[in-house]
Amino acid sequence: MSEALRAELARVASRFGADGLEFVLERPRDAGHGDLATNLAMVLARRERANPRKTAQRVLDELNLSPALVARTEIAGPGFINFWLAQDQLAAVHRAILEQGARYGRSTAGAGLKVNVEFVSANPTGPLHVGHGRGAALGDAIAALLEWTGHAVTREFYINDAGVQIDRLAESLWARVRELAGQPASIPEGGYHGQYLRENARELLDREGPAFANLPETEGIQRARGAALELQRQEQDRDLAEFGVRFDVMSSEQAIYDSGRVARALELLRARNLTFEAEGALWLRSTEFGDDKDRVLRKSDGSFTYLVPDIAYHIDKHDRGFDRVIDVWGADHHGYIPRMRAVLAALGYPPEFFDVALVQLVKVVRGGEEVKMSKRSGEFVTLRDLYEEVGVDAARYFFLMRKGATPLDFDVDLAKRQTDENPVFYVQMAHARLSGIFRTAERVPQDVAGPLDLADLPAPEDVELLKKLATFPEIVDKAARDREPHRITVFLHELATVVHGWYHHTRAVGAPEGAATEHARLLLARAARIVLANALTLLGLSAPDRM
Repeated sequence: MSEALRAELARVASRFGADGLEFVLERPRDAGHGDLATNLAMVLARRERANPRKTAQRVLDELNLSPALVARTEIAGPGFINFWLAQDQLAAVHRAILEQGARYGRSTAGAGLKVNVEFVSANPTGPLHVGHGRGAALGDAIAALLEWTGHAVTREFYINDAGVQIDRLAESLWARVRELAGQPASIPEGGYHGQYLRENARELLDREGPAFANLPETEGIQRARGAALELQRQEQDRDLAEFGVRFDVMSSEQAIYDSGRVARALELLRARNLTFEAEGALWLRSTEFGDDKDRVLRKSDGSFTYLVPDIAYHIDKHDRGFDRVIDVWGADHHGYIPRMRAVLAALGYPPEFFDVALVQLVKVVRGGEEVKMSKRSGEFVTLRDLYEEVGVDAARYFFLMRKGATPLDFDVDLAKRQTDENPVFYVQMAHARLSGIFRTAERVPQDVAGPLDLADLPAPEDVELLKKLATFPEIVDKAARDREPHRITVFLHELATVVHGWYHHTRAVGAPEGAATEHARLLLARAARIVLANALTLLGLSAPDRM
């Protein structure tokens, strides 16, 4: 429904000389403003420095709308165009939902585009914390949205297994091994103190035997390095798998060095005259491509800055044939974005090749107070601690309720509450209630079939529900284009509100209006159940039949 209208609006934009112009087509908040509204005329007017309302009339004059699609239109406010859909179109939406089932909401908008989504990418120096969990939920949902819109997606985890922090991890584990063996040892300055390293040390001694602690220090630290990386990666993989997150590719920073890709990246930059020597260091001419200052690549002591392997890594992604790369980074990396854009622009990559989704901090709250300690790490709240307490569904939903770039207070008490105050419970209960209707009717949802006659749906709540279901594909499309999974949680909550209202104000089984209305409402309940399940599945959540 909205796809056909969007295509027609895009055609008109092209007629105005604005092929590929981005505009919004969405359901207005106020039902009195129609079923769908667009800002196309306002966007065109800005480009042309024209009057928005006059431009809106020109758009309407150009639109070729079938009466079977749109019943009427209206220019509103500063130039919005509102559309009221034809009744036949709503029936067609219902038919599409039943025919497409689990595919409803999917599209081919991104067909032919290969996209790499790299997320979590936590240092293998300890358990995953709640910040990693939010990044995991966000990255996984962005990848799912892109898959739902036809993109060929690769989920990737970049292992930061090189550098000083790994040296400190190895030294810290070696100290814990010696400590457990009754030998004098201390954690090095800048090392890791978490309880998890004592657990790792015990596991390592059990595996290797007591003699392991008597190895020469250099050999002991080297072997502790390999063991620490192995044990931490195993734990991270296990936690992410239980959290419902999978990866197609695991890339290693150390492998980038070992394979010569760092050296090749520096040679590419040198060949393009993008580097220069000064003060004994190697610099990147990043100011020529929009950065606020030139950046050091190789320090005067011969060591590389962290920018160098990152450049090599993104060159590798480009070489692997990706049309787009989306990195999910912590908000503290905000200042790093311009320099990476500058490097990729200097290498001749198109602006749309590189995009970043930022993840802000998570504050875990219990009893109105911030939770600062964890039973496992002694330093932070781990992802496992959280999802074991509130459940994977609640954790994922809460992480996705807000735009990733905004701070999040995660209320543990609310996430555990089995009431309508809990947003994930509220949404899943809507699906369970719809399932309960079919149990009461002693019918299997898939067996309730046939065309929907809107004349058999007399209540305004019936039509409101159907109109809400119709907006799902457009919501998915916009969420994918903007990399904003929280739009799906907003849609889910709004749809659940409509479902609960419909459930309380109408009756499906034994409808007082008669058998025809009962059948029509069962058809409507089946469609609503499909859309709720699809939206929940998209976000990696379950759609329970009972609560």
